Amino acid sequence: MKTIKAILFDLDGTLRHHLPNSGEVFLQYLDSVNIRYSTEDKLRAERWEHFYFANSSQIQEDNQFFKDDVNAFWVNFSRRKLIALNIAEAQAAELAPQVSQYMREFYQPQVIVPEEIPSVLTQLKAAGYTLGVVSNREEPFQKELDEMNLMPYFDFLLAAGEVGSFKPDTKIFHHALQLANAHASEAIYIGDNYFADVVGSNKAGLIPVLYDPTGLFPNAPDCHIIQSFNQLNEVLK
Repeated sequence: MKTIKAILFDLDGTLRHHLPNSGEVFLQYLDSVNIRYSTEDKLRAERWEHFYFANSSQIQEDNQFFKDDVNAFWVNFSRRKLIALNIAEAQAAELAPQVSQYMREFYQPQVIVPEEIPSVLTQLKAAGYTLGVVSNREEPFQKELDEMNLMPYFDFLLAAGEVGSFKPDTKIFHHALQLANAHASEAIYIGDNYFADVVGSNKAGLIPVLYDPTGLFPNAPDCHIIQSFNQLNEVLK
């Protein structure tokens, strides 16, 4: 591997996690009303959700159609996810408002950071790597890094909305490389969403690393896979 100068991270689902996660609360409601789904249905829906939020054509259409009604957006999202869970379209349409209402009332997660992150970032910073966070957020997100006590580790933050480019589009990665003062082959990008993070960084020429602690994408091609940030040392060898 060519000498690595920059290590770039995704934010949500990578450095920043919710406990419980939204999928768990979503399924809690289905369990409470005796809606059946298989393990494979659950995995399919989780992978679909990753695909959806990777700036898919579906979310672009939904953002435009529901731009003036956030609640309607999430009802429609619930409908789409129920269909991904192999629930019939008519039943999904009936259940979606109830699921969305349940999520508004009961999804109140805590923000957590993987326990190994501070020590890993300390080691990377001491080793001289340029560190950055590149997210599909619409707005700057330094407040979140401050609240997680992670801001001192990073040389720059980049929100997709700042450059009008959302992963997996390559423009956001190229802009990040300029901020990092590194060539694509000298940079690693680490994220949890195969469709946004691996596909996008790979297309831009970076070295993609999929952070997949639950094994959602066990056979993901064209990338390194880690289940703990402690495994980064193996990638950097």
